[in-house]
Amino acid sequence: MSEQLAEVGRGITLSYERSGDENGVPLLFIAGLGQQYHEWPDGLCRLLIDRGYQVIRFDNRDVGRSTHARFRPPGPVDLLRRHWAPEQYDIGDMARDTVGLLDVLGVESTHIVGMSMGGMIGQTIAARDPGRVRSLTSVMSTTGALRLGRPALSTWRLMFAPPARTRDEHIDSAVRIYRHISAAGYPFDEHVVRAAAALTWDRDERPAAGVGRQLGAIFKSGNRTREMRSITTPTLVVHGDRDLMVSPSGGAATARAIPGARLRTVPGMGHDLPAGLWPILTDLIDDHIRTAARSSDVR
Repeated sequence: MSEQLAEVGRGITLSYERSGDENGVPLLFIAGLGQQYHEWPDGLCRLLIDRGYQVIRFDNRDVGRSTHARFRPPGPVDLLRRHWAPEQYDIGDMARDTVGLLDVLGVESTHIVGMSMGGMIGQTIAARDPGRVRSLTSVMSTTGALRLGRPALSTWRLMFAPPARTRDEHIDSAVRIYRHISAAGYPFDEHVVRAAAALTWDRDERPAAGVGRQLGAIFKSGNRTREMRSITTPTLVVHGDRDLMVSPSGGAATARAIPGARLRTVPGMGHDLPAGLWPILTDLIDDHIRTAARSSDVR
């Protein structure tokens, strides 16, 4: 299905794509910081569609073709001092956007797979709207605890580099950061990264401000561990042992925080989704969903 728009409430419109059999098991992908829905790779989606899933991808607010805020994003000093613009939203607001999208689509409940910031959004939905989530797979994410799941210092330097002013600068910047945070155990495909970055710019020119506001949402939400302890949704935590964006300590903390969660550490995995990982992730997601469904049937 081609890209469509949905008004999800509170003045927010989200761009989304729904693929696969309309009667398939709904599977919602939630993207990470600054990512647009195409950064859930088409190939991974096809593998899951082939297993009977209806895959839903969307742009979070402030990226892609979804609604963008207009206030100045917080800078590094603002983040450290926790100084926010009055309009600054948080992860809870982004979770409400996501539930609003499910309402528009008529999806009463869905399996959720969220990566990085998308994992945080999925965790929040599972805590606050448990009836909407059949299972949760939290990929390369964390709890917001201060000393856990932090980026490496080398990653921070890349994140706070001057924003790109042109399409070519944006593409080159994406190559630099993804080469740094990519899966060490898998080949780095520069062509794929360049193509995705070009599409990102074409759908949302000069995306840095939106990324900054999303980063503000993460920092404003703080440590969500206490709330995560209330999650009853069957949860799988997937994390790479070579992640330089969200330290593996974040995945371990997520699994500890959510009762009954299972942690799967993938050797060589960084903070990206190279083609070599797709079969592994497909099996992990599919097995988790089927296990959760069997557990629900028993109850």
